[in-house]
Amino acid sequence: MSQWKKVRIGDICKIVKGTTGIASAEPGQYPLVVTAEERKTCSSYQFDCEAVCIPLVSSSGHGKKSLKNVHYQSGKFALGTILCAVIPNNPDELDARFLHQYLQFYKDTVLVPLMKGAANVSLSMKDISTVEFPLPPIEKQRELSNLFITLQESQKKLTAETEQQLEYTKLLRQNILQDAIEGKLTAKWRKSHPVIKGNPDYDAEALFEKIQKGEVSPSLQPDKPSSATPSAGSNAARNTRSKKLSPITDEEKPFEIPEEWKWIRLGEIVSILGDGIHGTPEYDSKGDYYFINGNNLKDGHIIIKEGTKRVNASQYEKYKKELNNNTIFVSINGTLGNLAFYNGEKIIFGKSACYFNLFLEEMKLYIYYFLQTDFFIQYATDKASLTTIYNVSLAAMRNLLISLPPLKEQEEIVKKVESLLAKVTELENQIQERKTLSEKLAFGIIKERLEG
Repeated sequence: MSQWKKVRIGDICKIVKGTTGIASAEPGQYPLVVTAEERKTCSSYQFDCEAVCIPLVSSSGHGKKSLKNVHYQSGKFALGTILCAVIPNNPDELDARFLHQYLQFYKDTVLVPLMKGAANVSLSMKDISTVEFPLPPIEKQRELSNLFITLQESQKKLTAETEQQLEYTKLLRQNILQDAIEGKLTAKWRKSHPVIKGNPDYDAEALFEKIQKGEVSPSLQPDKPSSATPSAGSNAARNTRSKKLSPITDEEKPFEIPEEWKWIRLGEIVSILGDGIHGTPEYDSKGDYYFINGNNLKDGHIIIKEGTKRVNASQYEKYKKELNNNTIFVSINGTLGNLAFYNGEKIIFGKSACYFNLFLEEMKLYIYYFLQTDFFIQYATDKASLTTIYNVSLAAMRNLLISLPPLKEQEEIVKKVESLLAKVTELENQIQERKTLSEKLAFGIIKERLEG
């Protein structure tokens, strides 16, 4: 870049503010350039030329300086009032596409620092006019511009391919999970591990009977003073069982499962199934407890994000639920299917999260993967009421059909699922790394050409 002279935008361009109100523009035959990458349309035009269109307001708002897009536009077009057009005085001296490429590439170093304001961050046309940039000969400008456009088109194609490949990996994940709950991943395992009648490790019917008899995990036993959760024989457990669930008919069964397995309903294997607060607690910014919702549940973990509301001990005592090592959370209001285990977090939660306590801790991982399947998401979507957002009732959750393998086969399923999903994650990482490397190479080429 040192071999080319530097010029100021204001010395060789005119800068004109847009005059079209974006919200009130009448759609029509002319492009309407707005801050977003996609154009709108307008029934009238303001310009008939080549221009670089620069937003005059921050892309982020909230007091942050940022510009997401600098646009190039040619021909007849309208321009929003929160943008300005930078138009070369002499197209044979300055190519508008070259200026666009330069400003887009260096926007974070030559434009964003000029933005001012506390709440409403903006960029003035006067400051834009002071920006300096290198001015190669016009032939070189056009050569560089064509090269950059070619690189950008290649990047767009690669991005589209990457997105398609990542969609394939999502499908692969779902195929693995669906095969797991249909017994296909462990077909070979079952041949060498036949049913042992009466043994819940190898007999799904015996496992179900064990649960129904109240033979629960040690973490649910009442002699543990640290656990607030009642045992299987407590009122809470009996209340859950007392909710009669209808027998499962052949017509209900959504897919084939091994004859060694058993169809059950979720409500038959949990001691408690409920949701959170139907209302709003009293917040306390200095409280030691957190109020979470379905958006705080992710990949098996409760995520306490920046801005998560806090509550004090009295609100916690008022709204706390009976949670233990066997508790699984799932979002059932708004976003469906976010999942997390309870791990002793100091929380209360809203009605967007459903929770249930499994009788057997050994089943926790299998149920967790079951709830990640498209089968569950489709079930929840079908059962959800919809006003402004999806809302799945507790009754629908209680009646969810579960394909139940014996305990040892559940362990084998979890091992296989985790191994296969780890390979899918590795594949996703490779796809992303290839995209990142390509972007770095393109960035390096552009930078080298611009700086000489």
